Amino acid sequence: MAILVVGGHSRNIGKTSVMEGLIRGLQGMHWTAFKVTQFGHGMCSANGEPCDCVTAEHTLAVSEERSLESGTDTSRYLAAGAVRSLWVRTRMGDLAEAMPRIRKELERAENAVIESNSILRFLRPDLYLSVLDPTVEDFKDSARFYLDRADAVLVPEGTLGRPGWKGVSLKLVENTPILAMRPPKYVTEEILSFVLGQLHS
Repeated sequence: MAILVVGGHSRNIGKTSVMEGLIRGLQGMHWTAFKVTQFGHGMCSANGEPCDCVTAEHTLAVSEERSLESGTDTSRYLAAGAVRSLWVRTRMGDLAEAMPRIRKELERAENAVIESNSILRFLRPDLYLSVLDPTVEDFKDSARFYLDRADAVLVPEGTLGRPGWKGVSLKLVENTPILAMRPPKYVTEEILSFVLGQLHS
């Protein structure tokens, strides 16, 4: 079984589109897809809505997507060809509580692709791709912490250039392959070939 993790430094930089492209381009691998979301204070893990609860039953929720047309990220995974698609939600810092359920689901999977940075604290995947967009200044701590573990960096057409990220050293990825994403498709044949080569090496 192969485990592929797709992370990135911020929201809305193409991570879900990369997940879609990998699933669609490598359908023969029969992916089980996971989206891992950690909510901050005042948000409920059960449904992602604003919430003042601090009860134990609201620290973790895992749901399986059934619709191909809801427009959610997990629905997009299914529409791209995933065998199963799961949304894992926890409170910020409580991902450890979800790991027994995630590991149980991984045991059922033929191959797994996971959208998350923080999962790297608990799993050592076969391949970790980090999506970076130099035009977006925000840089999550989870992405910074694991950047040196990236097997490849995916950036919008071109190179990293001179991003305005404070406290982020690009020396962490200076010997890492940099692959170009081409929106709206995002995942190119070059990226697919790289992933296959790494997973089968």
